Amino acid sequence: MKKYLSTIAGLCLLFASFASYAINCAGIPPWNSTTAYAGGSQVQEAGKAYKANWWSQGKNPANYSGQWQEWTLLGVCDGVTSSSINSVVPSSSRSSATLSSRVSSTSLSSSLRSSSSIVSSASSSSVIAGNCASPQYVAGTSYALGQLVKNAGNEYRCTVAGWCSSSADWAYAPGTGAHWQMAWELVRVCASASSSVVASSVMGSSSRSSVSSTSSSLGTSRYRIISGYWHNFNNGSGVISLDQVSEAFDAINISFAEPTGRAPGEIGFVLDAAFDPAAFKAAIKAKQAAGKKIIISIGGANGQVQLPTAAARANFVNSMKAIIDEYGFDGLDVDFEGHSLFLNSGDNDFRNPTTPVIVNLIGALKDLTSHYGDKFVLTMAPETFFVQLGYSFYGGTCISCDTRAGAYLPVIYALREQLDWLQVQNYNSGAITGTDNKYHTMGGADFHIALIDMLLTGFKVAGTNLTFPALRQDQVLIGLPANVNAGGGFTSVADVHTAMNCLIKAQGCTTYQPAQAWSNLRGLMTWSINWDKFNHYEFSTKHRQYLDQLP
Repeated sequence: MKKYLSTIAGLCLLFASFASYAINCAGIPPWNSTTAYAGGSQVQEAGKAYKANWWSQGKNPANYSGQWQEWTLLGVCDGVTSSSINSVVPSSSRSSATLSSRVSSTSLSSSLRSSSSIVSSASSSSVIAGNCASPQYVAGTSYALGQLVKNAGNEYRCTVAGWCSSSADWAYAPGTGAHWQMAWELVRVCASASSSVVASSVMGSSSRSSVSSTSSSLGTSRYRIISGYWHNFNNGSGVISLDQVSEAFDAINISFAEPTGRAPGEIGFVLDAAFDPAAFKAAIKAKQAAGKKIIISIGGANGQVQLPTAAARANFVNSMKAIIDEYGFDGLDVDFEGHSLFLNSGDNDFRNPTTPVIVNLIGALKDLTSHYGDKFVLTMAPETFFVQLGYSFYGGTCISCDTRAGAYLPVIYALREQLDWLQVQNYNSGAITGTDNKYHTMGGADFHIALIDMLLTGFKVAGTNLTFPALRQDQVLIGLPANVNAGGGFTSVADVHTAMNCLIKAQGCTTYQPAQAWSNLRGLMTWSINWDKFNHYEFSTKHRQYLDQLP
């Protein structure tokens, strides 16, 4: 479990980084190859200080502090010469980028939101104006470590090549993306730019206004969102026309597109006879005009989708393009359940999967996100069995266990840059072991706290020495049933708010204490909008009110 710097210490470290990138290493023990380090542990090695991102042993921080690795470089220990510092860190602002390079919004975020004037003043005074001869930043371009670009009137240096080169400009565009400091550092203000541009750029992803650029890219002015499933059938909940869906929902998942049975991988969407196709398409456009995202969800409990071959992958991609284009959907939600995903024996590295149904799904989703571009919304709604259970059992490594255990992990990992949010179904689940190595049972606040914290801190994958890295806070929604009829593990409104208060504010926690206050946790998902209507809109009304009062 991670332990993070306190608010005051975090601010002090951030301010110090603008001046020297040096850190007081007194009291920080030297790294030892035989010691097992928990997430948050600090060590020093070869004159530099590091912080552990997750549990590790035998991983020398000097060699394992790159992107998605075990350690984060905090700075050079006091006493190291300035020339040594400059040889390691290109400019004095690297620390602010490094501190956020593993988790997009740490406890510093809330501190900086309340101290924006201080940070803006400190940062703008340390950055000089000058001529900018570097090329204009273009999302999706391959940028090397240390490469300079111009954007929004400033010049920036690449600090994490993979993220600098991302096509997700809403996230990593230097100075304007929601998480630009994970990839870039501010070098100078271009001569024609005003100091106000510098202040707004330096704040970057550390402020809610910048984080909210993510919500703007999704078409809603609200940062905290509620995602709900509108289903194209009556399962006892009754039906609701799309135009009557509550304004409380920011994303509406149309359920479900399913295999046609005509060809492997081919997907179809058939609107129920209760709905008029023309009216349905008009309702989609009206909701989109109101800032909602209308997403086609694939699979569901009855829609097993497997892509065992390249031909099945091609059928999947082509049929999904036809559905998306016909209805004008904003994106797709992967709701594969049942036996859609599994891992072959020996497929033990989630970073490099070999099982065909996994590899072809990853390829198909990359084909679609590439085809539609950055505005295309990609979400996933796996069951806990396919995600957090991977901490206890992983299908490719275990003997005599279900090979589906943790099978979503390679897909999530491969699409993490394209993924807008993950909405794990925290219901219809068995007990899950958290990173505290205790069982957590669905239906109460403790279950949601433990399972969401796993996603935001990362966890070791069973049977391997690999750690599944943390997701960004804006990528995580808590999945819940709308009422007791909608699914097992219904959680009362009061318990949901208890869980949210613990996760977001670190207040009122139950038996599980999260690694930190996840102040930028994105929101909630529910199955379903239909069941919410059946239950007199309790879910959407009460949770919308709660989310809207959060800072």
